[in-house]
Amino acid sequence: MFGRETQVIDCRQGMGPGRGGGLAQRGTLSETGRPDVIAIAMTPGRRHITKPVCEITHGLRREGIQVSVLVLEAGAGVPEDAPGDIMAKGYGPKFGLTQKEIEQIEKHHAVLIHLGNIGSHVIYKTKYILKYVDVPAIIVCQNPVDFEDFARAGIKTRLVMPKNRDIETRGTVMEIVTGITRGVTCQRNRLNEIVKATIKTIPQYT
Repeated sequence: MFGRETQVIDCRQGMGPGRGGGLAQRGTLSETGRPDVIAIAMTPGRRHITKPVCEITHGLRREGIQVSVLVLEAGAGVPEDAPGDIMAKGYGPKFGLTQKEIEQIEKHHAVLIHLGNIGSHVIYKTKYILKYVDVPAIIVCQNPVDFEDFARAGIKTRLVMPKNRDIETRGTVMEIVTGITRGVTCQRNRLNEIVKATIKTIPQYT
């Protein structure tokens, strides 16, 4: 051993819809041997590009953190329970999780949620996921959001909590890293922030 760690990754759980074989298609999972963190990518398509997720997972794995990657079956649009004005601005099919995806996420010590650049979509997609999974979350997105934004929507966070009667999630937002542009190469300083945020969140590193 010369400071390196071998990681075995089941590259794709199954073939996604259409052609592509082992590519990151809708409804696919690449699962690692140790359940450190699972990165959630939105469904690939015209508006949801998974490129930053590949770079993020590579950066985490280089630091010895084992990362599974789940590309959601229904990752476009906004959740059914988003407020009406947000629903009106949604694109494509509704966002959601299957029972199998919930179980896959809950096997891990932390979940890294990669979202886009529309503030309301970031918040309500996070809320939907953490409603069903009791796993600490790291939010990665383009637009500037903070813990107060999530707490106002009823999402538990590490620094700011909603009032007891307003808590609507099981999981908790532990860290937020912004400035990750969809479809653009992830800058080195942002990758470093994500690594630090993940290490702070995963139990065996804290």
